[in-house]
Amino acid sequence: MKLSLKKLAFVFSAGLIFTSCGSTKLYSWYDYQEDYYHFVKNADSASMKELVKTYDKMIERQNGIRGVVPPGIYADYGYLLLESGKNAEAKAMFKKEIELYPESEAFVGALLKRAEQ
Repeated sequence: MKLSLKKLAFVFSAGLIFTSCGSTKLYSWYDYQEDYYHFVKNADSASMKELVKTYDKMIERQNGIRGVVPPGIYADYGYLLLESGKNAEAKAMFKKEIELYPESEAFVGALLKRAEQ
């Protein structure tokens, strides 16, 4: 009986290890990584349009476990808007970032002040 109890403990431990190694999807990133890379690499309007589409998709349809936009996305999108001269939209994005992730206020607050000028 001791042998089967050891086997049961081993199987339980192995199952626990394998299930804990599975990735949990906290956020839906869609094509963000690729689109951001192409935008930084090419710096053209076509890659910017694709990146904006991805931002919009991430904001509108967040299917991750948390159900919220990933950290930094509102700030990143806001900075892109700020650089495009869309200060009002940029301010809204910065405020959403701070609201959702208050710890970002130290950095995003400076961008918000810049957008308010």
